[in-house]
Amino acid sequence: MAVKPIYFVHISDTHLGPTAVYRDRHGVIPYPCAERLVDIINNLTTTPDFVIHTGDVVYDPDPAAFELAAALFARLNVPIYYVNGNHDGHGELATYLPMGPKTDLSDDPEMLSYAFEVKGERFVVVDARGPEEIDPQGLFSEAQLEIVRNEAQPDGPPLTFFMHYPALPMNSKWMDENMLVRNGRSFHNLLLPAKERVRGVFHGHVHQSMQVMCAGIFYSSIFSTYTQFAAWPDDDDVQHDFEHEPGYGFVHLLDGQMIVHQHTFRRP
Repeated sequence: MAVKPIYFVHISDTHLGPTAVYRDRHGVIPYPCAERLVDIINNLTTTPDFVIHTGDVVYDPDPAAFELAAALFARLNVPIYYVNGNHDGHGELATYLPMGPKTDLSDDPEMLSYAFEVKGERFVVVDARGPEEIDPQGLFSEAQLEIVRNEAQPDGPPLTFFMHYPALPMNSKWMDENMLVRNGRSFHNLLLPAKERVRGVFHGHVHQSMQVMCAGIFYSSIFSTYTQFAAWPDDDDVQHDFEHEPGYGFVHLLDGQMIVHQHTFRRP
């Protein structure tokens, strides 16, 4: 029997504020880009099975910002799932933002970790948001690592992980010093027993489309929906690339193959 393809859209780092005209500290208005992206997704030639937002839905965990985000993403014609980002607070995403069918993997109200299944494949969301004093770095709790250990067994259906932070170094000085999960290598090592099952790990946070392949595990980030970071090897400090267009990913999960398309769109 032929395996049905799965398609999903990967978006990240919308950084919405409490109003549609909110400007971030650089003077950029995030909402119009996110609104434009919703329209793009709803009009894609191929309808995705779901959308995954890998975190930083809002700029600050303000109820008005979450309500604005909920109203905007409710306009999508397909289910959407969210990952907790460092800007999203502790547990607020699950309170304010409806998602598709899922099974919670943690009973900690401050941790957003769950799984869902589509066409026989398994998708797992893990939460690496750490204490405020290490922000913007992440940190997996022992409980979250145990979830990964339990999921990443050698046998089972194809498996995809979603998280906010990059787990492994990106070969950019400022990113590697400030943006990684502190125990990302532990996370990576836990995936190795399941590497024949693992499709990949998709994340945000770096405001760039970057791919890392390590020991048979594929990692993929995607552009922010409104502003990007530069990530050259010798960059000592954060550099914003305001000229780069926002974007999204369109992922094809096929029988024995995965294809990741990155698309950009003009800022409204």
